[in-house]
Amino acid sequence: MALLNINGLSFAAGDRTILDGLNLALAEQEIHALLGANGTGKSTLAYLIMGCSGYVGSAGEIRFAGQPIDALPLHERAKLGITMAWQEPARFEGLRVEDYLALKSASDPADCLRRVGLEPDRYLQRAVDKTLSGGERKRIELASVLALQPRLAILDEPASGIDMLSLQEIVDVIQFLNKMQTTVLLITHRQEIAHIADRASLLCGGRIVLTGAPDAVAEQYRARRCLMCDGEACRA
Repeated sequence: MALLNINGLSFAAGDRTILDGLNLALAEQEIHALLGANGTGKSTLAYLIMGCSGYVGSAGEIRFAGQPIDALPLHERAKLGITMAWQEPARFEGLRVEDYLALKSASDPADCLRRVGLEPDRYLQRAVDKTLSGGERKRIELASVLALQPRLAILDEPASGIDMLSLQEIVDVIQFLNKMQTTVLLITHRQEIAHIADRASLLCGGRIVLTGAPDAVAEQYRARRCLMCDGEACRA
């Protein structure tokens, strides 16, 4: 049974259809890359899975661990083990980085920081506030995803901050999550990142038009010519 199963999901904003009967399945502990050009609905899909405010499908169903979750609010989905790194990372005046990460789980805060390229000695005692740069806060937010040890982690590049890491650091983060038996949905437009995955899918025209080996999907994406369109949707 798939951990995440999306069947016939549609979503529109105003008179624009963004997702149109999308189907996608992620297995337990799978690393799955979702490729697509800017504006094809990758982030919209992430928000629908997470249950963000204002994101409700007009048709279709999302199931997590066999349970329909379309009617569940964000915090209930988080309790089930779904998480994502947010485009605007949290700021907490007076809360230290060490305490912020420790709130998430029993994971070692120092280890989580190292895995996102931050030196623990420099950051553990700092406050999660405006004294941190945007890049530092994004890396700390990504460290918090590691600390959570979720069942499903949605990493939406560049919203998650993962684009700030080197390719090797990205590999380390993904492999660390995988060792914790976390399923990873890695949303990207960078082909070299897609090769980290077990499988990949190509989003075009509001639908998944190809799922398979990362090499094959990346090649189709590189050609900017999908199986269901003449390539114009990919360039939009």
